[in-house]
Amino acid sequence: MSQSPESPKSPNTNPNPNSDQDYLNLEPPPSLKSKWKPKALSLPDIWVKEQALKHVIYNMQQQFSRTPSSSPPSEPDVTSFQSFPLDPIEPDYSSLLSDVVLLGIFSKLPVSQHVSNSLVCKRWLYLTGRLVQSLKVKDWSFISSGRVFNRFPNLTDLDLVGSCIQMPKDSGVLVTHKTVSVYVDTSSTFAGFLGKTALLPLNVIDTGLAMVAEKYPNLRRLVVIGASEEGLRQIAVRCYTLQELELHCCGDLALKGISGIKNLQVMKLIGSVNGFYYSTISDIGLTLLAQGCKRLVKLELCGCEGSYDGVKAIGQCCQMLEELSFYDHRMDGGWLAGLSYCSNLKTLKLKSCKSTDTSPGADEHLGTCLTLEELHLQQCHIRDKQSVKALFLVCENVRAIDFRNCWGLDDDVFSLASICSVF
Repeated sequence: MSQSPESPKSPNTNPNPNSDQDYLNLEPPPSLKSKWKPKALSLPDIWVKEQALKHVIYNMQQQFSRTPSSSPPSEPDVTSFQSFPLDPIEPDYSSLLSDVVLLGIFSKLPVSQHVSNSLVCKRWLYLTGRLVQSLKVKDWSFISSGRVFNRFPNLTDLDLVGSCIQMPKDSGVLVTHKTVSVYVDTSSTFAGFLGKTALLPLNVIDTGLAMVAEKYPNLRRLVVIGASEEGLRQIAVRCYTLQELELHCCGDLALKGISGIKNLQVMKLIGSVNGFYYSTISDIGLTLLAQGCKRLVKLELCGCEGSYDGVKAIGQCCQMLEELSFYDHRMDGGWLAGLSYCSNLKTLKLKSCKSTDTSPGADEHLGTCLTLEELHLQQCHIRDKQSVKALFLVCENVRAIDFRNCWGLDDDVFSLASICSVF
């Protein structure tokens, strides 16, 4: 029986049209037929092609999804599989705690963690803001819009100086003084960086102070620049607990507004700062201050003018005054004699004073501070021996004298200091 020669190999055909090979179309093209070898099914092929896996995916989606699928069970929606979360969201256990409990926990944490805690959620942001009591405002819109009152409802210490200055923040040049810092540009003049147009208008500042007085009746410390009588009167009427006040660049008449602050104990009055701003504080302002704030314990006068009358009014009205400081004073001659009226004064400080007293007068008319215990001289010119002698006569009962970086300090000064009982 003869056998016919082999015929060329032809593509293997399968009579069953529903076989896996036809369904997956695994037959290579004729050009690659000699090099191609069948390979096992890959996971993506099975993932997409196998109908049974679709039902498995659908069941997993129904188990982990928070909301039930809108598709009927017979037709699972595999395309939505990409959106279900791999890791379930942990429950917020802090929501079970009351605000009082959370505030107690936050209050025990360091202040450095308040910022990071406020970024957790809106509730923590609000609660952290309730713990803040001291704030320096740099943008006045934070006050005028009322956002500061919602963000920090329990403030007791508020500094508004930076927000009242309208200097360009993008100049890149920041000039800093002991009491104030401002940005300057080419429009600044040598007459003072903070001219009339550099500060907010008086009515704007007064409106902001009225809002502060209404929202913060428990305010204890306030720092403001360029305030008028009306704005300070609003503070005096509503802030009954105000104990410390720092005023920059205000005139004599503005001090009439603080006459109603009955519990004011610490006052810092900055009239002029060389190169920054100039305002006049004379005997009129010092007298108004003394008559309105009789419970002062500590008073600092920076760049203020005045004379014997102003210092005498302070001594007669503020009988609880224990500490009096003069920074870069512009006092007229004879003001040292007014210190003898400060019957309870314990500490006298002079800092950055170009002269002590240009005309102290006769020694027998100076008087003496009987209760004075400490005298501090820092960065002062003490070359005028007559004024230095008058100072030591007024302070002859002191127990300690502190000299720091003073010009003119020599043997003659120490010999004059022997007048004091400390020697």
